[in-house]
Amino acid sequence: MKALFNLTDAIQEELKANVLINSVTYGDMDEVELMKSNRYPIAHVGISTGTISDATSTINLSVIFLSNVDEPKAQEESFNDSELYVQNNMLSAATKLVQTLKRGDLYGAGFQLEEDASVEFFSDRFTDNVAGVAIDMVITIKNSVSVC
Repeated sequence: MKALFNLTDAIQEELKANVLINSVTYGDMDEVELMKSNRYPIAHVGISTGTISDATSTINLSVIFLSNVDEPKAQEESFNDSELYVQNNMLSAATKLVQTLKRGDLYGAGFQLEEDASVEFFSDRFTDNVAGVAIDMVITIKNSVSVC
């Protein structure tokens, strides 16, 4: 059974093809070297839990889309345009992934997002000066293991 490998490979390829993303990482976010600014914007994939049914499995997948933010200019009174710009771009990258899983190529390949993804905006989650969005979603994949 290579269903999980197939899913993570498909997600990685989709994210790498996105013009708003420079690099794709996987695993524990603490192990990603965020200070290397030439890697931004980053899409970071993580898997948390799942369920196994008769014909399908569901995988809980999280993707964090983040990029570095310029320091606010002195004349900015209430909005950091750089932060909003980063969050807007990362939301666009996340939306493209979600739509591909809901009705695009990934859906057709058997990686299906049946419900809406939840989105969390952030700007102070990490020690580096970054902002972006994190999405959590449940992806359904077909079971390919035979019991015979």
